[in-house]
Amino acid sequence: MATPGSLVVPVAVLVLLLCGAPWAHGRRSDVRVVTDENWRELLEGEWMIEFYAPWCPACQNLQPEWESFAEWGEDLEVHVAKVDVTEQPGLSGRFIITALPTIYHCKDGEFRRYQGPRTKKDFINFVSDREWKSIEPVSSWFGPGSILMSSMSALFQLSMWIRTCHNYFIEDLGLPVWGSYTVFALATLLSGLLLGLCMIFVADCLCPSKRRRPQPYPSKKLLPESSQPLKKVEEEHEADEEDVSEEDTEHKEGTNKDFPQNAIRQRSVGPSWATDKS
Repeated sequence: MATPGSLVVPVAVLVLLLCGAPWAHGRRSDVRVVTDENWRELLEGEWMIEFYAPWCPACQNLQPEWESFAEWGEDLEVHVAKVDVTEQPGLSGRFIITALPTIYHCKDGEFRRYQGPRTKKDFINFVSDREWKSIEPVSSWFGPGSILMSSMSALFQLSMWIRTCHNYFIEDLGLPVWGSYTVFALATLLSGLLLGLCMIFVADCLCPSKRRRPQPYPSKKLLPESSQPLKKVEEEHEADEEDVSEEDTEHKEGTNKDFPQNAIRQRSVGPSWATDKS
C-alpha cells in the first residue's frame, strides 16, 4: 500500500505540468503567425515581422530574443509576428526576401526594413524611441500591396507548385527526372499556344482588321466640285483633237493646190525638151 509521502512527488509533477502548459501556450501566442490569407492585417497598426526558415541557424538563434520581445508587445502597443518562408512562398516573393532572417517594421501600411542589432533591448528601443522614423519607407511601387509585388507573389507560388508537382511525379508516380521535365515542357508549349490564341482573339475583337474594298470606276454623275477637273481634262483633250484636225486639213489643202501647178510645168517642159533632142 502506498504511503502518503510517496504520492507527493507525482502530484507535484502533475501540478507543475498543468500549470506550465497554459503558461507555455501563452508565450507561444505572443508571436502571431502571418500567412497568405491574413497578411493584409499588417496594413493596420504597428507591426514587427520576422521572416525565417526552420533550417536557418541564424533564425534559430534569434527565436529566444524574438519571443522575449513579443512579451513586450502589449506594453509597446506593437504586434510581433513571424512568417515561415518555407510554408508561405507567396509572402517571400511579396516582400522580396533574399536573406534570412529578415525583419520588417510596419506602421499604418508603411514598411521599413530593420537592419539594426537583433537583441530584445534593441527591438524595444527601436519601437519605443521611434527610431524607425529615420529609415526611408519602401516605395509604393515595391510595397507588398502593389501590382508588381502581387505578380511576384504569384510567381513564387507558381514555382512552389511546380516543385511540389515535380516531387509528386518522381516520388509517388515513380517517373524518371527526364520524364518529369518532359511533362513540364509539353505543358509549357500547350499553355503558350492557348495563350497566343486567346491574345489573337482578343486583338481581333478590340481592333478588327479593315478590309479594303475595290474603288468603283468614277461615273459621270459626280459632285460638282469633283467633276470640274474631269470636265477640264475632257475639254482640253477635245481642243487638242480639234487643233490637230485643223492642221491636217490645212496641210491637205496646201498639197492639193501645189499638185496642178507642178503638173502644168511638167507638161510645158516636156515638148520643148523633145524638140531640142531632135
